[in-house]
Amino acid sequence: MFRLTNLITSVVENKPQRVLDGSIAIWNFTNRCNLSCMHCYSKSTLDEVDTLTTQQIKKTILEMKTSGIKFIIFSGGEPLTRKDLFEIADFCKNNGIITYLSSNGLYFTKGNIQKIVDTFNYVGVSIDGNEETHDHFRGLKGAFRETLKAVLLANATGAKVGIRFTMTKETIDSLEYIFELAEKHNIPKIYISHLVYSGRGLDNLEMDLTKEQRRKAVEFILNKAFDYYETGRDIEIVTGNMEMDAILFLKKFASKYPELKEIMRKRLVSWGGNSAGRKLVNINSEGDVKPDPFFPLSVGNIIEQDFGEIWKNSELLNQLRIHPRTHVSGICSDCEQIDICNGGSRPRAHAITGDLWSEDPSCYLTKQERKNND
Repeated sequence: MFRLTNLITSVVENKPQRVLDGSIAIWNFTNRCNLSCMHCYSKSTLDEVDTLTTQQIKKTILEMKTSGIKFIIFSGGEPLTRKDLFEIADFCKNNGIITYLSSNGLYFTKGNIQKIVDTFNYVGVSIDGNEETHDHFRGLKGAFRETLKAVLLANATGAKVGIRFTMTKETIDSLEYIFELAEKHNIPKIYISHLVYSGRGLDNLEMDLTKEQRRKAVEFILNKAFDYYETGRDIEIVTGNMEMDAILFLKKFASKYPELKEIMRKRLVSWGGNSAGRKLVNINSEGDVKPDPFFPLSVGNIIEQDFGEIWKNSELLNQLRIHPRTHVSGICSDCEQIDICNGGSRPRAHAITGDLWSEDPSCYLTKQERKNND
């Protein structure tokens, strides 16, 4: 994740950097879901049966804690379809692990909303455009209205709540609308995700943005981030799955604060770009461990192995932990900014070329922007 707002504030105001003390796990606790989203990497349906037991999950949480996992994002499917979800989240909390919830919001009610926000440190709800766009993209008429109700219910409690939005050709015309929605209702966070080619996102590959569309969208997002900072608007902006955003961000930051450019660049190098297998890990609903949720390969299974052994001994994870990943080919091989983006998404590279170590085909940077012009 690329935290634009936090970076602007911390560097311009000379505040301590927000450092990830430990690693993040995105855990798909279930593959069961009440929607059929066009971009879903896990191809979730309502017919799925949970594989992992509560006890298996708790055992693995203790192993993850020992391995330095400090954050778990509860994902799916729709995680709230698991009856033991709050028990699992409380177990995390009792063991010092911070929990985030990633949900479609359709199971939020007046009766359970306080329990949800009291249990999770952050709640992210997916809205993929205006009513027509969201309902089409999510495969259920009426979904938008119920999801917006969920966001407003959660936000009314005063808890940290965010809108999650995935950019595709189907949704891109609603990008501005998402920001207007957050502004209108004072939603404290917007998370914008770029499409990764996995699951239905791979099946529907043609819905990905062109490089020209992507660049235009990112420039709009960057402008919003700087505008919010300069006007004191308290809305956090984060982008995901496109670490090259940081390089375009640096260019814009340098034009506004030239005297702080090198400080910002050092921050970005420290952030480290794509963190799959390094500061990020995924466990899917079958117990497979992957460097991130989109990865075409697993490195082990928690039913068969101790998580710590997988995390420590995987050859693939150790390759991914090389920073910067100068062994990535194509335009990355001579890119002078790879210490910032770290080569981008390996799943996108593999989906297009069959090679994990080829360039990320979605990189929209020009040849000049790939140079480090001190």
